[in-house]
Order: sequence, then C-alpha cells, then structure tokens
Amino acid sequence: MADDNDKKIDQQFIEYVIKAIVDSPDLIEIERKVDEMGVLITLKVSKEDMGKIIGKNGQTAKALRTLLRIVGSKHNMRVNLKIIEPEGESEAESEAES
Repeated sequence: MADDNDKKIDQQFIEYVIKAIVDSPDLIEIERKVDEMGVLITLKVSKEDMGKIIGKNGQTAKALRTLLRIVGSKHNMRVNLKIIEPEGESEAESEAES
C-alpha cells in the first residue's frame, strides 16, 4: 500500500534526524500511534543524549516538532512529538530542567 508507506514517512524522518544527533543511536526507541487526533510519535533516548534532543531552551525539540508538522501537513496529517524522559532521573533533576 502506497498510503501506508506515506503515513510512516514521519517516523522514518524523525528516526533519521535523531540518529544523526545522538551519540547512542542504538538506544533510540520510536513508537508511532494514530488516533482521531492525528499521529503521535513517542521518542525515547539515553539519558546522556537527552540534552542534545531538547537543546538550549528547548530549541532543538521545538525545531523537530515544527519539521514534523511540515512533513505531516504534506500528507494531510497532524503529527506530534512526545519526548519521554529516561527512567532513573531524580525528581530534583527533572524539576531543575522545567
């Protein structure tokens, strides 16, 4: 199905970009879910790579989300990116980043 391949282009795109940014590309986990709201791509990376994905003041994450929206709009889909914090991070570290 050509449509099915087009729908996964967003996941392939984000996987390609993230692998180019991080130091541990083998630890990347990407899930893609489709519902009535659109497409949700969930991203998990190693704790050491988290800063690279988020970027200074969240600029890298914001840019990734913008690019995904553009890719999605080309295929008439709403695409969102959710970045999951790695487990094992303390609440103090998590609050300090907020």
